[in-house]
Amino acid sequence: MNRLRLSVFKSSKHIYAQIIDDSKGIILVSESDLNVAKSLNKEKAYEVGKKIAQKASRKKITEVVFDRGNFLYHGRIAELARGAREGGLKF
Repeated sequence: MNRLRLSVFKSSKHIYAQIIDDSKGIILVSESDLNVAKSLNKEKAYEVGKKIAQKASRKKITEVVFDRGNFLYHGRIAELARGAREGGLKF
């Protein structure tokens, strides 16, 4: 079975997440911290994880593969993953 991919990118100021269907080559859901009103970067990342999980559940997406790219599973990446898991995504 070909599962969807939760791809994460972070810059020095922002963090972005997308759920991608690689078999069709389309982005199904995306979210970033550009419209999150938290002050700390880790809080923003956690909220992005929660929001992308909510958007995914509306499209009946429950399982994904977590793709962190070359980023370490630490700090903002780990907080985004925690928010996505608490929001209902399984990976």
